[in-house]
Amino acid sequence: MRILLSNDDGYLAPGLEALHRSISTVADTLVVAPDRNRSGASNSLTLTRPLRVSRAPNGFMFIDGTPTDCVHIGLTALMDPEPDMVIAGINHGSNLGDDVLYSGTVAAAMEGRYLGLPALAISLAGQNPTHYETAAGVAVELLERLSTSPLPRDMILNVNVPDRPKAEIKGFRIARLGNRHKSEPVVRSRDPSGREIFWVGPAGEEQDGGPGTDFYAISEGYVSLTPLQVDLTRHEQLNLLREWLPESSG
Repeated sequence: MRILLSNDDGYLAPGLEALHRSISTVADTLVVAPDRNRSGASNSLTLTRPLRVSRAPNGFMFIDGTPTDCVHIGLTALMDPEPDMVIAGINHGSNLGDDVLYSGTVAAAMEGRYLGLPALAISLAGQNPTHYETAAGVAVELLERLSTSPLPRDMILNVNVPDRPKAEIKGFRIARLGNRHKSEPVVRSRDPSGREIFWVGPAGEEQDGGPGTDFYAISEGYVSLTPLQVDLTRHEQLNLLREWLPESSG
């Protein structure tokens, strides 16, 4: 297999290095990642300036853009023929519940899906996670399964791994996204010139984190697997909306 690897923590992130070491043992890889930490970039594309691609001493390609930029350029300009799959990660911290809306890691995987490839986003849960080799081993295990039993090409697999040694991982759990409480308020401060500045507050604590959710799986020591889709349409509400506002003809 040929795999495009990317992330949102930047090309020097230890999670990306661990992922590359492991995936390179079972597949041909190309790394295309941001030149710096772009956490929270979501699905943003850079459209107002050109982008530059550079190569690091370790062979990784890095771009002065977003995770989505990296995957887009990687697939449309740097890999010929195109790869079999896109893997994004290993993210420094979880991407659970509402996090997927903001995550550059999930967005990198989503761009691979937009361009027609199966995609996997993998994150290491924890405040200051360290067990990247555990998550890297999970990625290899999933890739080997995917190579013999592929999932639909329109699916994005969101994977969260507890920050534990591999021997302490209890197994896998298929889980839905949970939900968080709303984010904490912004933190007001002032810069050295006395101008008011704002820091975006931390994410809220889990609100819907019971059995069956990705939050619960992680708390119990399991790897959480959640299938994501690109189509955000709430199909079951289409008829209700038609009743609320009848469609006009012409």
